[in-house]
Order: sequence, then structure tokens, then C-alpha cells
Amino acid sequence: QVQLVESGGGLVQAGDSLRVSCAASGRTFIREEMAWFRQVPGKEREFVAGIGWSGGNTNYAGSEKGRFTISRDNGKNTVYLQMNSMKPEDTAVYYCAAGSPGPQYSNYAKWAYWGQGTQVTVSS
Repeated sequence: QVQLVESGGGLVQAGDSLRVSCAASGRTFIREEMAWFRQVPGKEREFVAGIGWSGGNTNYAGSEKGRFTISRDNGKNTVYLQMNSMKPEDTAVYYCAAGSPGPQYSNYAKWAYWGQGTQVTVSS
């Protein structure tokens, strides 16, 4: 069992940077793959970035590659999403996920554990 709590969301301007964090509790954190998804009202939750248990394997959605960086600190049971050069279309609730999704890691239904989400708003 893994419990996830996101933090660090807020209001920023276009072009700014923001880092959101996800603190995990539970003995199995170090063995879980982790990911960030985001969701806007009326749309399906979409994959943003994922990271393997060791931190050495990362995946990104195409539009975020180069602007966003996912990382994890297993000693602190925390995963991060650094977002640079932010755009108004990055506005969403950002969710942290944990689990073993396999090759369908971009499918939100394949992830076992979720946080409550943190709102990120980018003004133009």
C-alpha cells in the first residue's frame, strides 16, 4: 500500500518555472514506478511523465519533453516534477501516481495508487 500527497501547485505566469512534489508513505515506495498525470475539467486524465524505481528510466509525453523533468529521491520517498517555460495550456490539476503499469504506462487506468492532486494555473 502506498499513500501519495502532492504539494507545490500554484499560480504562475507564462514562461515561469514551478516544481511540484509528491510525498509517498508505505514500505513499497522504492519498488514502485511513479508518474505524473494532469487533468482539466471535461477531459481525460493525461500522462505527463513517468520514472522507474531506480530513477534511471524516464518517459515523457511528447509536448512536455524538454520542458518538464521528473525525478525521485528514494531516501525521501518523494518524486518531483520540474516544469519550465510554462504555458497557459499547462493549467490543470496535477496528480501523482504509483504502481506497476507495464508497457501501458501512459494509460491512467493501469496505475494502482493516486494522490489527491494539486492545482497548477498558468496565466498568460
